[in-house]
Amino acid sequence: MKFTSIDISNNGNSGGSGQQSVSVNNEHNIANVDSNNGLDSWNGLWDYNTGFAAIRVFHKKACIVHRMNKDAMPSLQALDAMVKENKLQSEGPEGPPPKGLTYSINPDKVNNLDKFGKSIVGMCKGVPTYMAEEIQESMTSTL
Repeated sequence: MKFTSIDISNNGNSGGSGQQSVSVNNEHNIANVDSNNGLDSWNGLWDYNTGFAAIRVFHKKACIVHRMNKDAMPSLQALDAMVKENKLQSEGPEGPPPKGLTYSINPDKVNNLDKFGKSIVGMCKGVPTYMAEEIQESMTSTL
């Protein structure tokens, strides 16, 4: 199994500290991001096989699932390379900042997680889960 991970610590946060870790599993085409920051902790999973991503927000006791925007997200290979080269630490990757994405969360709970793949089922099973849709830039500029 090919597995790469990196830990990022930030003790300069106002009023506390936090740590993020990014893990890439090339065998299953999955990236996992853990943000450990007290009550604001969350876990993110990008499943490159299914094209879905999920975020589990611990203090909200909820999962949010969305389609991955492959134009805005790095490929798994690029993410793996950044992790191996420690380019996710402190300064971040070189180049322009990533495009910001805005989502609208559907208030109706998802009843069947199976369509999102085994990894997301494993992370969100037993937790209220909601689907989010990306709001396109042209839509947000007219609002």
